[in-house]
Parts: sequence; C-alpha cells; structure tokens
Amino acid sequence: MGNTVVQKTKAGLLFSEFINSMMLVLKSKYFYIGFFTLVTGLSLNVVSQVYLNNNLIKGVVFPPLSDLILDEVPVIDVAILYDLFCIVIFSFVAIYIVHKKEYGRMPYFFLLCGIFYIIRALFVVLTPLGNPSDFNGSDPFFKGFCKYELGVFPSGHVGNSFLLLLLVNDKIYRYILAACLAVIIVALILSHCHYSIDILAGFLFAYAIKSFGDKYLQMFVLKDKDPAVQ
Repeated sequence: MGNTVVQKTKAGLLFSEFINSMMLVLKSKYFYIGFFTLVTGLSLNVVSQVYLNNNLIKGVVFPPLSDLILDEVPVIDVAILYDLFCIVIFSFVAIYIVHKKEYGRMPYFFLLCGIFYIIRALFVVLTPLGNPSDFNGSDPFFKGFCKYELGVFPSGHVGNSFLLLLLVNDKIYRYILAACLAVIIVALILSHCHYSIDILAGFLFAYAIKSFGDKYLQMFVLKDKDPAVQ
C-alpha cells in the first residue's frame, strides 16, 4: 500500500513538472515562431508537390536520371519501411524530449526542421527531376506522406531524420536514430525512391542547417529562467 502511494506521488510530481515546464515554453514567442516555421515548411512541401503535378498535367517532362548505384540494384518493394521508420524516429525524439526533460529545446527542433522543409520545397521546384524510372510509388498506407510523389532533391526522409539525430544529445538515443536512418536509406535505395545524390544532399543540408542554428539561433533554446519564457 505504501509503495503504491509513493508511486502515485512520484507520478503526480512528474506530471506537475511536465505541465509547469510546458507552460513556460508556451509563454515564449520562440515556441510559436518555431512552430509556425515548421507548419510553413510542411505546407510549402505540399504546395511544391501540387505545383509539379500541375506542370506534369500540362505536359512538362521531368527527366529521370542515370544513377551509378540504382542502376546496379534490383528493385525490391520495401517502400513501407522508409515511411514507417520516419514515424519511429519522430516517436523516439518525442520520447527523448520527455525523458530528458528538454522541453525548452522544442522551439529549436521545430525551427530547424521547418527551415529544412522550406529549403527542400524551394529546391524541389528549382530542380524538378523525375523520379527514378523503376520507382513504383510508396506504400498506399502512407503514400509518402503526400498525395503526390514528385520532387526528389534533396531527400526529405534522410535530411529530416539526420537533422533530428544531430539535435539529440543522448548517445543511446543517437544510436537508435542512426539504426532507423540506416533502414530508411537502404529502403529508399532498394525501392528506387531516391537517387543517391538526393540521399547525400539530405545529409549535407541537415548538417548545414544544424551548424547555422548552433551559431545564430540559440535564442530558440529556452531555459527555465530565461526571460523569454517568463
């Protein structure tokens, strides 16, 4: 009986701490700027897909490219894996934030991921390459998180997953995310969803955005006693 009361008390204290921390974060303008940036980036990705699809309907041809790796790899339909493991990564990052009580870094996570998606939407339109010729589409359950599957450079699956990996500070969580990212990359290649240059660009874009954020956007990393969250 005593242990049950102690456990309930601890759970109550943890929940109270979570609420207090989130209230501080929600009082900060940086939370809303970061969240708006993320929503904008995701929305622009959808807009870029619609734009490319409209051009496709008008008869514009987006040429597929030759790829040294894809040309040697047979198509194996494991498309469900790269979407599924992206969801797994998002889930583990959410668990990480709660487990490590890094609620104050949520605006920073939102902001950098939003910046990545904004840049990706721009490049998808600027470099409207066709999908690899053998690509058969994503699993119908996920459909690539979008109605249309157009625009390949850079890879959003790889870029955003690697960016989240860089944002996580705990070694064990990084190993988990790295394993998930490896599955995503293998699944993308086997399914011929992305060219190898798209995958490489995803890494480079994510690293560049993280480096830029660490140098110029640290105000989005909130502290409990930061004036921004008072």
